Amino acid sequence: MVPLRESIGKRGYRWPRNQCRRNFRSTRVSTEAAQPQLPNNVAEAARLLGTAISQVQRVIVGQEHMVQQLMVALLAKGHCLLEGVPGTAKTLAVRSFAIVVGGEFARIQFTPDLVPSDIVGTRIYSSQTEQFKIELGPVFVNFVLADEINRAPAKVQSAMLELMAEKQVSIGGSTYPAPSPFIVIATQNPIESEGVYPLPEAQRDRFLVKVDVPYPRGNEEFEILRRMSVRPPEAEPVLTAAAVRHLQDMASNVFVHNLVSEYVVRLVLASRTPAEFGMPDLESVIQIGCSPRATLGLVAASRALALINGRDYVLPTDVQAVAKDVMAHRIVLGFDAVADSISTGDVVDRILAMVPAPTPVWNTEQRQASHQQHAHQPGRA
Repeated sequence: MVPLRESIGKRGYRWPRNQCRRNFRSTRVSTEAAQPQLPNNVAEAARLLGTAISQVQRVIVGQEHMVQQLMVALLAKGHCLLEGVPGTAKTLAVRSFAIVVGGEFARIQFTPDLVPSDIVGTRIYSSQTEQFKIELGPVFVNFVLADEINRAPAKVQSAMLELMAEKQVSIGGSTYPAPSPFIVIATQNPIESEGVYPLPEAQRDRFLVKVDVPYPRGNEEFEILRRMSVRPPEAEPVLTAAAVRHLQDMASNVFVHNLVSEYVVRLVLASRTPAEFGMPDLESVIQIGCSPRATLGLVAASRALALINGRDYVLPTDVQAVAKDVMAHRIVLGFDAVADSISTGDVVDRILAMVPAPTPVWNTEQRQASHQQHAHQPGRA
């Protein structure tokens, strides 16, 4: 096959050699941004992250929660699963996000005839050297978009378990690490039933967050029509791989108080033994609770969200904001609960309502400053 190289724009993006085998489709895009100055403090990091998020929202109308959770997953060094009906801009959001963040991006269209070697690579015999050489698959990029991941058979999905958990691939007795930063963003269609292989619990547990992508609202639908019916806007690169690694280090250093950590543990334990937390009615609803990965994921995602909001410490509200996306896909409901149309999101909402959160207590100087700030001033409305 003749290598295909084609310019696709004015920003220097290129299609490297075609990775197609069988009916497998994969596209790579390498995006480079001007080297930004690395942020020295939390305020600068928050401004830089806000600029990156706003660039994605230049292209994507609405879906603020999805765009924010993509950034949370990246900063927390986790993976993201997007679930929504076709046409809700899942693929466009991921592609725009990869352009803004910088680095290499690959889109893999999952189909039922894929084999694991199409994803991670394989050994190929060279007649010239009379030796086997390793041909790495398209997953060795910074951003992997696994489009319609539930259309691939189980053995293909399991081939990504080592990649997602250990960020490495073993081929022919050798181990090949993934580049840094590395994130897998998968999409799936919740309404399809034919030719679909549901993700096993072990693989769903590898995703840090699972985001439900809804239909746009009425005003957003009008804005989509106005914006996309002409020349659509394009996102500009803002970050680089070095900047992302620096921001990831800053997010991992965000302070988590012991009381907040205890709150996270109690939320996870409530999904396993709800009767001990005043929810005996959930004993028959929940078949399997959250794994320890949920505990680690809640802390990592809360730290990332705190950094996006310009804080170097985690509040209980940060944990509550990411709890549903981190915990819901890790809970397995019983048969009766599924028959009664009870969702895992409803279960997480019940847990958040029943498990009390710690109340921040400020020191004397902070309390006095807060009272002066909110004190009533005569003559002022």
